[in-house]
Amino acid sequence: MASLKEKIGYALGDAAAGGITWKIMSIAFPVFFTSIFGLTVADTALLMLIARMFDVVTDPLMGSLADRTQSRLGTYRPWLIYGAIPFGLIFALLLYTPDFGPVGKRIWAYSFYLLMMAIYTAVNVPYGSLLGVMTDDDNEKNQFSSFRMVGAYAMGFITLLSFPYLQKMVGGTEQHQYAVLGIFFGVLAAAGTLACGLLTKERLKPVRAEKFSFKPFADLFKNKPWIYLTLIGICTNFFNGFRYAVAAYMFDYILGKEITISGLIINYTVFMTFGEVTCMIFGGLSPKFTQWMGSKRKAFMTAALICVVFSVLFFFMPKDPAYIWVLIGIVVLTSVGIGLYSPLLWSMYADVADYATEKNGTSSTGLIFSSGTMAQKFGTAISGSLVALLLGAAGFISGTNPETGETVVTITNPEAVKNMVWAIFSIFPAIIAIIMILLTMKYPIKK
Repeated sequence: MASLKEKIGYALGDAAAGGITWKIMSIAFPVFFTSIFGLTVADTALLMLIARMFDVVTDPLMGSLADRTQSRLGTYRPWLIYGAIPFGLIFALLLYTPDFGPVGKRIWAYSFYLLMMAIYTAVNVPYGSLLGVMTDDDNEKNQFSSFRMVGAYAMGFITLLSFPYLQKMVGGTEQHQYAVLGIFFGVLAAAGTLACGLLTKERLKPVRAEKFSFKPFADLFKNKPWIYLTLIGICTNFFNGFRYAVAAYMFDYILGKEITISGLIINYTVFMTFGEVTCMIFGGLSPKFTQWMGSKRKAFMTAALICVVFSVLFFFMPKDPAYIWVLIGIVVLTSVGIGLYSPLLWSMYADVADYATEKNGTSSTGLIFSSGTMAQKFGTAISGSLVALLLGAAGFISGTNPETGETVVTITNPEAVKNMVWAIFSIFPAIIAIIMILLTMKYPIKK
């Protein structure tokens, strides 16, 4: 039986990846690249699209490579232990704005964003696959998955809540602030990843294929549960991706960059923090909720329905900072659903990995979990890319002045941009959550 220390160690892995690096990349990167770094809207959208095509290749290959790793440290843990420092370093460089012109900035952003996606894959795919070899007990898998989500959301809460205060502490330009915070959070991410690799144990031995083959890749597309769960996973990250990517624009161009109430600074990161702490609480309650509902499928669909209801409700709220606590309240209620279904998703991936092993005779745990990571990056980045394109279509224009190197933002149709921002935060996610429910109804594993 796994110890509490090991469960906390496993949680630190997603605290680093999901709670720090991915949280900042999801919520800050679209506005960072367009309004601070100085990329055009088109460049930002294209960057994220190219990165996704890159991940389509690297994620499955990484999963297959991880499955075949053999060392004294295990199969998956070595990737966490040796990948921790590059993970934090590349993240820090990505948040640095060099004193280059438009072409130099474009090369820097594309190079380090693709490197970040590669190192994220090299660390996070083995991390997810660990769940399949730490225990064969289904309830314990749910517990590990729940700890993982609590770790991610707890660190996400700390990251987003502290961000504006740390910015003020650092001072200087926004470019300087992001560069310093990139170093700070990069060190934290590296430490959390290393701790996860050192504190966890691999108790089960994967049933390895004797030699490399493309058969496991082909088998995936014959695996009906995998197909449905991958589509569901993409949708969950589209849901979160739209909301996180547009939150900064909602504050910068609708509610005001900062709202200070009784000394509390509410900006876009703090606004989403209320959702993070809700997800942390209900992520911890997810195993009990699943038992109460009777199956993972029913629990997942109920949680997604909560997201639909409150996302639609948000759309009809006034675009007025005077209603900030009402808006926060709806974000909290939406996050109840997110918190309940997030741990279920990774537990369901473990079920799909077990199903594949029973059906095919060899383990493809890393390959199965790599699809979860790919879905995470695909959904989040494509949604971020779409946000940039939709805002551009509504009248938001950004870029770098080639003579001064300064970032320039122009809005040609303020009302259209405001309406688009509001819809991206509410109606678009609601539609995605409805699709999630329909897909989960077809998901064949009924645990």
